Amino acid sequence: MASLLYRLGKTAYRRWPVVLVAWLLALGGVATVASTMSQPMTDQFSIPGIPSETATELQQELFPGSGSAIDEASVTIVVAAPEGDTLADEPYAGRVTTLVDELGSVPQMPDDPLAGPVQASAAMEEQIVGAAVQRAQQSGGDVAAARAAAEADAAAISPLSADGRVGTIDFAFDVDTPTDVDAATHDAVEEVMEDARGDGLQVEAYGAGIDGGPGGGEEGVPTAELIGIGIALVVLAFTFGSLVAAGLPILTAGIGVALGVTGFTAMTAFVELDSSTPLLATMIGLGVGIDYALFILARYRTELDHTDDREEAIGIAVGTAGSAVVFAGLTVVIALAALSLTGIPFLAAMGWGAAGTVIIAVLVALTLVPAVLGILKSRAFGLRFRRHEPRRDEAGKVVNGGVRWARLVGRAPLAFAALVVVALGALAIPASTMHLAFPSDSTAPSDTTQRKAADLVNESFGEGRLAPMLTVIDGRDVAAEDRPAAYQEVVAWAGGHDGVDHAQLGGMNEDGTGALMLITPAHGPDDTATEDLLHDLRTTQSEIEQTTGTTIGITGLTAIQADVSERIADVLPAYLAVVIGLAFLILMLVFRSILVPLTATLGFLLSVMATLGATVAVFQEGTFGLFEGQPIVSFIPIFLIGLVFGLAMDYQVFLVTRIREAHVHGASYREAVVDGFRNSARVVTAAALIMISVFGGFMFMPDPILQSMGFALAAAVAFDAFVVRMCLIPALMYLMGERAWWLPRWLDRILPDIDVEGENLDRPHLDGDRERDAQPVQA
Repeated sequence: MASLLYRLGKTAYRRWPVVLVAWLLALGGVATVASTMSQPMTDQFSIPGIPSETATELQQELFPGSGSAIDEASVTIVVAAPEGDTLADEPYAGRVTTLVDELGSVPQMPDDPLAGPVQASAAMEEQIVGAAVQRAQQSGGDVAAARAAAEADAAAISPLSADGRVGTIDFAFDVDTPTDVDAATHDAVEEVMEDARGDGLQVEAYGAGIDGGPGGGEEGVPTAELIGIGIALVVLAFTFGSLVAAGLPILTAGIGVALGVTGFTAMTAFVELDSSTPLLATMIGLGVGIDYALFILARYRTELDHTDDREEAIGIAVGTAGSAVVFAGLTVVIALAALSLTGIPFLAAMGWGAAGTVIIAVLVALTLVPAVLGILKSRAFGLRFRRHEPRRDEAGKVVNGGVRWARLVGRAPLAFAALVVVALGALAIPASTMHLAFPSDSTAPSDTTQRKAADLVNESFGEGRLAPMLTVIDGRDVAAEDRPAAYQEVVAWAGGHDGVDHAQLGGMNEDGTGALMLITPAHGPDDTATEDLLHDLRTTQSEIEQTTGTTIGITGLTAIQADVSERIADVLPAYLAVVIGLAFLILMLVFRSILVPLTATLGFLLSVMATLGATVAVFQEGTFGLFEGQPIVSFIPIFLIGLVFGLAMDYQVFLVTRIREAHVHGASYREAVVDGFRNSARVVTAAALIMISVFGGFMFMPDPILQSMGFALAAAVAFDAFVVRMCLIPALMYLMGERAWWLPRWLDRILPDIDVEGENLDRPHLDGDRERDAQPVQA
């Protein structure tokens, strides 16, 4: 492989006009398709096969025209009078009436007219109680009992609190999904709400129609990216001491990301893509694109110390560092593409999208970077503000911080290894209390209108109002005259469960073959007690189904999100096995060793557990007061495992290939470790700092999902790059000695020789190094 990439690098350097035109044509062609043929991206948050999805399908079968709770752009505006007053008092009643009237003129509003909470509550109670009393009178039942039950049902769903102080105005925008709500509509609602505030009336809002969907919006993402790019530019400038060299990786990575994101838009002309696909692709593509270009450029500068032939230097750089880039990129692609094993469409789409940008980043590093160097020639390291003049020992070898650190670790490798294991193990302890859930309005930042509205609802109506469960009852196998009694029996069954605040029949379809039941839990959507209640209901539903002859399905936003969390937890072991297994085989090919891939994998597990522990401590438990305590987003662990495994293997490949390269060219195991750090430690450090900057920029976002994801990924890179790869791995390499490269003979014969280290390349300066390294042995 090294020989093939060596020729590719030289060709790209020499024929840079052809390469540059090819990339520009590719970008232009994709942009043309994207601008002329693209279709809107979808936002389907459904997962085939989960119980709540099956229940939704049953609901749509019995109640044609009904949609999924996840696709409803619902909005709840909460109005609250001051303590001691009610919404029926003036001036609050007048302000609420004006609010309702002005909401009717907001774009994308439904056709049905809205009503204030006082009027809606009275009308609702009259309708529910009147219908119940009429049924009791017609059937000869207990009218008083029917009235009492109906009044309880009305109170459970009333838009007005018991004391009359807090009320809700509920509606759903006339759109297909929450992401279809225009920004102008959001602005208009906020303006109407602001106009209604005054005289002590509090007006807040929550719901998917305000949030932008289950995952929240992506506002501020460009700002987060710019923060990461700015820090990356500083790191690159200090790494190379040149402004031109600092800008080159960012330029080429930007071209790669632009091509990838534009490609997603163009692909919508042929296939449906989830709207979440570009977010992760941008985050990962930018990070690895800068890193891969950095490794090629750093190796190119190193080779210029040994030759004045720039074309030869870039050939050697692409042949050696480029081989590492290929296999590092391959591990990242495996980790991301394997997200499709979850069976969760939006995770699979994000994984494949990000994998595509990684492939583009690899191609950019192997072809576009050499082409740009061919354009710049001697100006590649221009605009210097610090001259690169490293110290050298008596043998002419560079002595830098990497060499000094490697020798320090080599003095007490066992102590360093033990310290790393103990420290990361201690950080992992909080992970044992991790609570996975989706973010809700109750866990939004306390200064947002969503959180203020949720707090008002929790205080005035109970926490369960924000976690309703919709139960579909299929009575087609029940005799028509027995169906009402069967439905009521199901309601009584649900209401008898611990943790249910209220259960009531919501209505039947026209022919009476189906009914809807609303279950109001006693706890909120992010409470483990609500998850336990859902599990208990489903565990016991077969008994009531057999008793009544009905078929039951529980759905609603709370149930859907709980099912997604459970599905992710169920597929996690299989995902880990596939990713780690395939990556282990790749690393065994690269290093021709059993122990080196094994230590790389164990180090990754340590860094992931420490990262999960730190994320739980900071986000769930609110340690240091940086973030308000809330559950960890359900898909963070699987994303973390996939992405960090790929990135961790990046640093493993870049660092240890230099160690193996020195070993293959005759260095002892101790000198090989030192030589690997001599040539790679500084660059790996810069690459890790860049990745931390790109990910850490998302911590400044208002969205808790992006905040926690940015923190977790930044912390994982820091732990893995600086603690595991820089401390644990060299310590273990010292302890294993020559045994690190042990490979059974039968396996050595089977594995293909891919020559990642460039052993077959003509590199005269290494002969001198081998002779100097061999002198003490001969003596």
